Amino acid sequence: KVRRTIDLAAELGARVYVCWGGREGAEYGAAKDVPAALDRYQEAFNVLGDYVTDRGYDLRFAIEPKPNEPRGDILLPTVGHALAFIDTLERPELVGLNPEIGHEEMAGLNAAAGYAQALWHGKLFHIDLNGQNGPRYDQDLRFGAGNVRGAFWVVDTLLAGGYDGPVHFDYKPVRPETEAGVWASARACIDNYLILREKVRAFRADPEVQAALVEAELPALAVPTLAEGEGWQSLLDDAEPDVEALGAREVAMEHLDQLALEHLYGVRG
Repeated sequence: KVRRTIDLAAELGARVYVCWGGREGAEYGAAKDVPAALDRYQEAFNVLGDYVTDRGYDLRFAIEPKPNEPRGDILLPTVGHALAFIDTLERPELVGLNPEIGHEEMAGLNAAAGYAQALWHGKLFHIDLNGQNGPRYDQDLRFGAGNVRGAFWVVDTLLAGGYDGPVHFDYKPVRPETEAGVWASARACIDNYLILREKVRAFRADPEVQAALVEAELPALAVPTLAEGEGWQSLLDDAEPDVEALGAREVAMEHLDQLALEHLYGVRG
């Protein structure tokens, strides 16, 4: 079955094949030998990598992490677990991630941070945008519903990281909706992404935001601690830090967050 769907995906010109391992888990400790299960998981992706390579398909795989539901505990539950797993594969260049906002928030995690780490590793192959209200069941709300601030920072992360893949929405309308309501919710996902994209751009272009970023010393974070040719020995020669001065410096965190909220609330822009 998997072979047939991969062949069909390649025939239709798909570039990414998303893999959600919702079956791969257990409800009870004795019911699953986790190392053995990961061996089989690893073997499966190695076989898939060999198959698309031998067939000459321009197709990569994207693991979609999820912590639970339908299984009590699912293997590869978060972005971090999946990244560590991918590094063990024979063809890791063919496997990346498809993080879903709702799944990350189900684990009580910051979805934007997960997207940022996937980008940092060069492993953000595909995205699932939707809405979620914290660590509960998988709500799959339309994008922009649920955690609105979280949605703002996800879009900010995608723009800052230069993500250029497909923008995909994995959501479901509420059950009482008619067909017209279903299409309205699909349109709302797109509209909300475009709205947040413009708000993020306005936030980043705001001179007051840019000044606050400098005040928070964010640009300094991009500067390596060690200069070229230096090692740990160089750190021993550094003067003792001025603790009083460090404690008195302004970090502008509250100010920056308030500026972001004002853009999100529509009172700036």
